[in-house]
Amino acid sequence: MKQDFFEIVSNERLTGNVMELVLRGDTSEIAVPGQFVNIKLDGFFLRRPLSVCNCEQGANAGASCGAMAGKSEGMLTLIYKIVGEGTRALAEYKAGEMLDLLTGLGNGYDISKSGDEPLLIGGGAGVPPMFLLCRNLIAAGTKPTVILGFNSKAEVFYENEFKSLGARVIVATADGSYGVRGFVTDAMKDILYSYTYACGPEPMLRAVYEKAACGGQYSFEERMGCGFGACMGCSCKTKYGSKRICKDGPVLEKEEIIW
Repeated sequence: MKQDFFEIVSNERLTGNVMELVLRGDTSEIAVPGQFVNIKLDGFFLRRPLSVCNCEQGANAGASCGAMAGKSEGMLTLIYKIVGEGTRALAEYKAGEMLDLLTGLGNGYDISKSGDEPLLIGGGAGVPPMFLLCRNLIAAGTKPTVILGFNSKAEVFYENEFKSLGARVIVATADGSYGVRGFVTDAMKDILYSYTYACGPEPMLRAVYEKAACGGQYSFEERMGCGFGACMGCSCKTKYGSKRICKDGPVLEKEEIIW
């Protein structure tokens, strides 16, 4: 974990209530996809945790964070949904302003278990961490399929960004206004895959868990106090005992999850 200040490069709207925040700073602690950062906002006691969408090392243009060692100024992309006072305040920050971040938090995805054709599933606010994961999996020589789930066409974001990586992308909308009609599990039909990676609301994760016939890793959301394992406020039960979502998670193995 590292505390540092990052400069805002841009803070722009992707859809009605989804924002893309691009920051410049020391990204050396961001080692694997699925990790998150904790942002301090003026006027708020608790920091706001946001999953890492993308990370690039400045000294090596195009190099993904975690793919190289050493301290380097880099570009960090975070995507967040405006849902409360904290995220509404964050949406007001402008380019050139500074943000206090804790980086390198959480236990991310292990790509060594992916097999040749992993399936990545992101629902709504769970889409962002799938991007860096997809990028790293492709760099490792795999052929991922990505399923992105939203309520409607108006909420769809990052479809083209995933396609630009070279991944096969399927979009599902609950109201059928775009892509596959239904949920991400409906889009899983007839897809051959070696392993599953998922991030999204808990009902979605449970549905994917029950549908998937292979192993996988699932990223969970939980209210956090400290964000680095000290307060124990985000503990959950697993088959291997209690684990802290912020420290031992947010990514858990399918085999250890208790619903």
